[in-house]
Amino acid sequence: MGDYILLTLDFLSALFIFILGLGVLIIIYMYIVDIRQHKQAIRHNYPVIGRFRYILEKQGEFFRQYFFAMDREEMPFNRAERSWVYKAAKNVDRTIAFGSTRSLDPTGTIMFMNCAFPTLEEDAVTPAAVTIGENCRYPYTTSSIFNISGMSFGAISKPAVRALSNGARLAGCWLNTGEGGLSPYHLEGKADLVFQIGTAKYGVRDEHGELSAEKLKEIAAYPEVKMFEIKISQGAKPGKGGMLPGKKVTAEIAKIRGIPQGQDSISPNGHKDIRTVGALLDKIAFIRKITGKPVGFKAVFGSLNWFQQLLNEIERRGIESAPDFITIDSADGGTGAAPQPLMDYVGLPLKESLPLVVGLLEERQLKERIKIIASGKLITPSKVAWAIALGADFVVSARGHMFALGCIQALQCNKDTCPTGITTHNKRLQQGLNVKDKTQRVANYNKYIHYGIGLIAHSCGLSNVRQLNKSHIRIVTENGLSIALEKLYENHR
Repeated sequence: MGDYILLTLDFLSALFIFILGLGVLIIIYMYIVDIRQHKQAIRHNYPVIGRFRYILEKQGEFFRQYFFAMDREEMPFNRAERSWVYKAAKNVDRTIAFGSTRSLDPTGTIMFMNCAFPTLEEDAVTPAAVTIGENCRYPYTTSSIFNISGMSFGAISKPAVRALSNGARLAGCWLNTGEGGLSPYHLEGKADLVFQIGTAKYGVRDEHGELSAEKLKEIAAYPEVKMFEIKISQGAKPGKGGMLPGKKVTAEIAKIRGIPQGQDSISPNGHKDIRTVGALLDKIAFIRKITGKPVGFKAVFGSLNWFQQLLNEIERRGIESAPDFITIDSADGGTGAAPQPLMDYVGLPLKESLPLVVGLLEERQLKERIKIIASGKLITPSKVAWAIALGADFVVSARGHMFALGCIQALQCNKDTCPTGITTHNKRLQQGLNVKDKTQRVANYNKYIHYGIGLIAHSCGLSNVRQLNKSHIRIVTENGLSIALEKLYENHR
């Protein structure tokens, strides 16, 4: 027994010496590499130790998320917002205790004004149905206020698209395909779909990259496809196109998008065939005639001169020439990858662009004709209700539904290393996304958004969330006191 113990100790001692020696060799190797390289000054001047600076910088965003950031501090979405979405998606208790962690002091804070005698119904009333494209051959009517914004197959994974499609059907909401074309996974759930036409015309392009009438007819033949959306610009990167690396252009994606396999695919920063407001209306009319379905456009608003010109041209041509809907994307919208100068500094946030656009449509008596869809960081009931009060008919969200799928805001969307399998093509990582489970979570999230906006409407004395308007909200100003939202926007044009 004693010999065995001595042998064990000898083995452990030898193992320790081996590991120690190996560690010393690794450190010497790193020292030599660091001192000989000249790309990173910190590593050259402080060999080995300097490496920790880059490690800590990289891990800092994750440590802040879990240990240091307060509930309301993080960007782009704080812990309180994400927590509510996770709880709603999992169908667990969404109540909080003791008091809110939301400060009511910062300028811009919104507060809904409750009435003395709230509506007596305890459950949310189904929102009134709204019809888009009443004069089309195939108008689209839906009562779903909250819907899924555009996320392309390719930008997000196959199981993510499948879960969104099936979840949208359960929830009774629509799913926007994104500009990457119509995949079998979008169709799988039999949900209502909005087909997005991006600048590269993926899915509806001919061999020259031009919009194809035949391809439009093929897409419109699917009963699930209810509307067509021309993407003029995107909130996260207005004035910028995109590039799908050739290594991501698999045979399947190449077929769906109508592009060569294995080659980089460039999305221009604008539509080559839409360079004027007249051309935009012409294209809307062309697609509407070919498909018979409602057609609108998506844009992040900055300068409003072009929009004034568009309204002038609609008045000149007649109200039937107007788009059936406009999706207003916020300057704080999201995407898989975008240049930081555009994401940080270009375009108007929704709190300015939404009331501006709605006000101009009301002035021209076009608000009933053109439905408004709001997009941009609207992932909780209060934000959705706020957008409806400002004049939106519908709200769409991509990142809210990504949270419902399990997104942890790891900020890895552009690196093909998404740890939750949502924005990666890594098969091993995709295995963590259970389609059946996430389908139900998407549906739960949508359900509780509608339930939450119903609670707000009832507290304000309304029987339906579509009755909310600016008179039901006050907003905190610089002096710390609030004013009515309708008064704030009186002279905002």
